[in-house]
Amino acid sequence: MTDRLMLLDTASLYFRAFYGVPDTVKAPDGRSVNAARGLLDMIAKLVSTYRPTHLVACWDDDWRPQWRVDLIPSYKTHRVVEAVAGGPDVEEVPDPLEEQIPLIRAELAALGIPVIGAAEHEADDVIGTLATRSADPVDVVTGDRDLFQLVDDASGVRVIYTARGMSNLEIVTDETVVGKYGVLPAQYADFATMRGDASDGLPGVKGVGEKTAASLLQAHGDLAGIRTAAASGEGMSAAVAKKFAEASDYLDVAPTVVKVATELTLPAPDSRLRPLDAARTAAANELAEQWNLGTSMTRAVTALAETA
Repeated sequence: MTDRLMLLDTASLYFRAFYGVPDTVKAPDGRSVNAARGLLDMIAKLVSTYRPTHLVACWDDDWRPQWRVDLIPSYKTHRVVEAVAGGPDVEEVPDPLEEQIPLIRAELAALGIPVIGAAEHEADDVIGTLATRSADPVDVVTGDRDLFQLVDDASGVRVIYTARGMSNLEIVTDETVVGKYGVLPAQYADFATMRGDASDGLPGVKGVGEKTAASLLQAHGDLAGIRTAAASGEGMSAAVAKKFAEASDYLDVAPTVVKVATELTLPAPDSRLRPLDAARTAAANELAEQWNLGTSMTRAVTALAETA
């Protein structure tokens, strides 16, 4: 079997599990475990369906890096809750989910799935680096379309897109991105920069939507080419050129914010999937019993054993 690396956008998945899995089963002490159980079920399905040989849970060590905020102050602003004066920004996370995050880390450890983050960087940047340096085909599992910029048929990188739910997973390839947006994956970061994204606090170029952004990229290749054409008044209407002139300050910095990092210094963990040995099996069973993870843990353990 050809080796294949699967990279989990972990927060994207456990947020989806928290909001998508009914909070009816509780831990013995009454705490919620829906996100933890849901993530285990997701891992079981993903591993059983796509048969990776290696698996990494990528982590947001810094969900809102200061260097991105310095460039675009509105970056993810709407997700920030009021923090202690002088303290770091705190992401708005429901309390019943926040208290499950240590459990999620513990269940990943019990399954032998390495967790990798990077200081001052988001999980997207970890994914970008690991996907770029992998010599094997890569499946990126996420509900974040920003990671479409990593899709590359030639390198074997595709996205397993979860936005429509785990029962409607979508494989995103070069053809998918071109079909949906009219741009190549390599152009997607420039496309997203122009379009903007309210969910990330990126204003985009006012008055330039997806269709205009795509047509400009088709005509000029990349954002630099578009800006050059706008400055010279060629290849677009005067009205569109004016929009780019007015957005000049934003366009000077936004590409750095939107583009995921691909050259971080990261560890090279042993991410190969293996059946759990006796010690890990005991740890997984103990964790499942302690937190009432039940059949969700069983399914994950079984999936790892059958795929290894």
